[in-house]
Amino acid sequence: MLISRLDDVTPKVLDAYTAIKDPRTRQIVLGLIRHLHELAQELRLTEAELHKAAAFVNAIGQKTTASHNEAILLSGSLGLSALVCLMNNGAGGTHDTSANMLGPFFRDASPQIENGGSLIRSHTPGIPLFFSGLVRDQAGQPVAGAEVHILHSSTLGLYENQDPDQAEMNLRGRFVTDAGGHFAFRSIKPAGYPIPIDGPTGQLLATAGRHNMRPAHVHALIHKPGYKTITSQVYTDDDPYLQTDVQFGVTTALLGHYVLHESGTPPAPDVTGPWWTMEYEFILEPGEAHMPKAPITAKAERAAENVG
Repeated sequence: MLISRLDDVTPKVLDAYTAIKDPRTRQIVLGLIRHLHELAQELRLTEAELHKAAAFVNAIGQKTTASHNEAILLSGSLGLSALVCLMNNGAGGTHDTSANMLGPFFRDASPQIENGGSLIRSHTPGIPLFFSGLVRDQAGQPVAGAEVHILHSSTLGLYENQDPDQAEMNLRGRFVTDAGGHFAFRSIKPAGYPIPIDGPTGQLLATAGRHNMRPAHVHALIHKPGYKTITSQVYTDDDPYLQTDVQFGVTTALLGHYVLHESGTPPAPDVTGPWWTMEYEFILEPGEAHMPKAPITAKAERAAENVG
């Protein structure tokens, strides 16, 4: 495998990896090598730039913890998560879809809650929200018995895993659709929020002069055998960051409309002021029911206080 000139490098490297046994793995590795080599030659990449790029990749891993996934955060900010989602849903991106990117904040084993129950497990300021969801198939028929995982940020713009002041699994829950395909929950209306910028993703955004804001949304992961598992994000249709979402996640099919009620009979006896309602339909496509691996596994710990 001696190399005599520049043109020898790529063919010899590709040949060295053709023995990978799994066909899909082999296809991915060979494609990655080919495109990396093509990019390096197109850009006439310098040695200093290669080392700088390697340091950036190293920093992604160094910044990733049990409660923070920098690689997924960066994937979203590069539009890769949105691209892969649309390639794999909505008939290859040609039709509207309820699917959206998973994002960096999903956790496994959120608590099971009865339909209509509350996601709130610790004091969480905000105007009450009563959300009603319907899950149906592409023919319009209700999908009963689907497991729906819900999560969203607080009005401070923090998910439970980011905020030691929130109780474990606050603003998270699992529901099961009834015979009519319905599920419902009570919470507070979420706020838009800034994504973390203290790592490589933040460096990239600063270089590009981009803000780090996401529009307000509610996540829903829906799973039932016989249907393709989807992760979804329902966005507020009047959010100021819809057009400039730092993660490129907003699609027209996922715009939801919140209705503010300032009078009338509240949906719960303890509601003494205004409240929000939201209704939204999720459409499932036939396919494989596969639960994605959660990008995080734990909650951030409180920083040690200075003493002395």
